[in-house]
Amino acid sequence: MEPFALPESFLLGTATASLQIEGGDRNNSWYRWVQTGHVKDGTSCIVADDHWNRVTEDIALMKQLHQQTYRMSLEWSRIEPTRGHFDKDAIGHYRLEIQQLVDAGIRPLVTLHHFSNPLWLEDAGAWVNPDVIDLFERYTAYVVENLGDLVSDWCTINEPNAYLAAGYVMGGWPPSNISITKYFRGARNMIVAHIKSYRKIHQVRASNGYNDTMVGVANHLRLFDPKHGNGRERWAAGMYERLFQELFVTGMCEGRLLSPLGGGYPLGEGRYFDFLGVNYYTRDIVDCSGKSTNPLGRLEVREDSQKNDLGWELYPEGLYRVCKKYWDRYHTPIFITENGTADAKDAFRTRYIYDHLLQVSRLIEDGVDVQRYYHWSLMDNFEWIEGLSAKFGIVAVDYATLERTVRTSGWFYADVAKHRGVTEKMIQQYLA
Repeated sequence: MEPFALPESFLLGTATASLQIEGGDRNNSWYRWVQTGHVKDGTSCIVADDHWNRVTEDIALMKQLHQQTYRMSLEWSRIEPTRGHFDKDAIGHYRLEIQQLVDAGIRPLVTLHHFSNPLWLEDAGAWVNPDVIDLFERYTAYVVENLGDLVSDWCTINEPNAYLAAGYVMGGWPPSNISITKYFRGARNMIVAHIKSYRKIHQVRASNGYNDTMVGVANHLRLFDPKHGNGRERWAAGMYERLFQELFVTGMCEGRLLSPLGGGYPLGEGRYFDFLGVNYYTRDIVDCSGKSTNPLGRLEVREDSQKNDLGWELYPEGLYRVCKKYWDRYHTPIFITENGTADAKDAFRTRYIYDHLLQVSRLIEDGVDVQRYYHWSLMDNFEWIEGLSAKFGIVAVDYATLERTVRTSGWFYADVAKHRGVTEKMIQQYLA
């Protein structure tokens, strides 16, 4: 291990999602999913971290950990609890939260949609219903009109590919309506909705005299590496990559619909992103050996790899590979909008952070304009289908008392943020 430094302008922070930490909201697709018994460990999001009532405490914790920026999301079901009705108290709550962040010197990056839907939208077909495009644009306009003086940095949608794959291909998330046709229909709708939301955010802020707006998507990017390197596996890996992420990146960045989404530029050719958001966790190994009904073979985890609590391979070099690929294509600023690991014992998270930030340092040295890193996550939370059992936080949460305790990895990350890098002293203290 070696010390490394990050630029003085580089921002380090953490990321969360509203549904996963806030608690108290019954008007969303995930609370109903919990109620119908679909979460693996039987736990619920109804309390989660009770962040809704502990915002001040949690922001003080961020400041103690030297966080310079914070990626948060808004709960659409709170802001628009019924179709066309916007709740002034809910948007007021978010405004107070963001004001506290700004007052603490922490720059907010706000995500408009992070996996959960209001029930009225879910019951109308959610992102498969073409009406969602205009509904999302209206929601965007309301939010930015009310928060845009405090927030310059926005993510329209978090991991559209993961949301649609889990709900319409694998079926483990709501609405669990397996249909490849609906997956593609949802992809098209999300792409168009992002473009309209991108334009709306810029329009609203510009009309109020702001010219520093940054809008992007938090893209779930992973690697698909052929197991044996033969032609069939290389083809299959390329197809996985195209169907899982290239459709979304190309559509949301350039406005171009790749086949099978119909082709063309539904809203005109353009550049619909100001930064490329990268959520990176792991890679998949593509194995086409043996007999399989799936022409794309199987997705596996490399057998001899180190794995986290959920069985995901720890592969730091993958962060370099995905960022370099899209930098070479777009030459646009990159924000690592999520990167983290499930590690209940905090046995390897410190090394995980070091290894991935070392790749960030390497990227910057190679001329890639990586500007921010958001660790997932600030604290343990409701990890979707896994429930409360998967521990991603640099801050541990005791769900019996809701007490927050900074893990060793959290203190390490605080020092990284404070020093904009890793010193020899930090290596000896945390990593030796």
